[in-house]
Amino acid sequence: MSGGGLLSVAQARARILSSVPAGLPVETIPLECASGRTLARDLVAQLTQPPQAMSAMDGYAVRTEDLARLPVKLKQIGESRAGHGFQGAIGLREAVRIFTGAPVPEGCDTILVQEKARVEAGFVEPLEAVAAGRNIRVKGIDFSEGEVLLAVGTRLGPSNIALAAAMNFAKVAVTKRPRVAILATGDELVRPGETIGPDQIIASNSFSVAALIETAGGEPFDLGIAKDELSALENGIAAARDAGADLLVTLGGASVGDHDLVKPALAKQGMELNFWKIAMRPGKPVIHGRLGPMSILGLPGNPVAAFVAGLVFLVPLVRALSGDPNAGGDHSEAAVLGVAVRGNDSRQDYLRATLRPGEAGLPVATPFDLQDSSVLRILAQSQCLVVREPHAPPAAAGDLCRIIKLGP
Repeated sequence: MSGGGLLSVAQARARILSSVPAGLPVETIPLECASGRTLARDLVAQLTQPPQAMSAMDGYAVRTEDLARLPVKLKQIGESRAGHGFQGAIGLREAVRIFTGAPVPEGCDTILVQEKARVEAGFVEPLEAVAAGRNIRVKGIDFSEGEVLLAVGTRLGPSNIALAAAMNFAKVAVTKRPRVAILATGDELVRPGETIGPDQIIASNSFSVAALIETAGGEPFDLGIAKDELSALENGIAAARDAGADLLVTLGGASVGDHDLVKPALAKQGMELNFWKIAMRPGKPVIHGRLGPMSILGLPGNPVAAFVAGLVFLVPLVRALSGDPNAGGDHSEAAVLGVAVRGNDSRQDYLRATLRPGEAGLPVATPFDLQDSSVLRILAQSQCLVVREPHAPPAAAGDLCRIIKLGP
């Protein structure tokens, strides 16, 4: 514990991730739809690649022994090209015209590149000797049938998908994308484009949180805005359960005010509380628990606090629900401070900052003076968050720090 009995960020994240159930649901999808998805089963090569020796260059398939004494002329007896190999074998002082990706003919043990040959009247004259095995991709140089090349838990990117295709997989088994319900709360909120009353503001958190969920591999759906009434909150919670949400994210109403009713509404529905409140800034009033099979994560209402808490807790949770075994990994990086910062109190701080290349190899992070958790403009101008540990001493410009980069 830290910060007057509050959970530390590390403790809270560990407790959130330990709550993810084993045996996540699996589905089989076409390979072309698998980008960003997490493998639920190992992929074992169904063939050998390449299936036989192939040429790595355009040139002539020849025998090394025929090039031992130059000059020599080799009779060109045919051609081998990709998809249409030469049918036969190379004999004494013979050559086959060959192209990149074409099968290497029987009897050939090296490839003479075309720039090193003179061709006239059906004969090839090598201009230099070539060592055995040059410019030949041997059978299985990439992989062999039966090899496990992509392990369960791999998050599929472009190169993984290319490899899976080469292994002859048209479909892959992946963990199902978790369905994540988003419920904003507050009488003061209206959606963008709606009429704004004199005491109301635009609800922005649902959009940033949905983007974080999609980036992490989840499938967000918006339940709208619930008024500051127990019945409205209970209706929103029921809608998430009826929709089969794996995770319900509430926005706002998680603090201790008279109108902060999210925690009482969840308790009334039977939520098993894991924790409430974390020693961090911004983002202290975070709720985590379970309501039957549905995980609950209550984020603060201030826009920057919701984003930071979402980045720190929601993203790893969604990745874990997506089957990522490394969901809780540390994604912070080293940097140096561009300005001096004061000593920290008992809460872990996340300072919005710009980022620029540094002369010593590490980037330079410069926190903004204004760090109010309601100011989205500063967040949009930031390229990173500077992480300040609890009770960190004052630091000077040029001192080392840890940052979390913010994507586009």
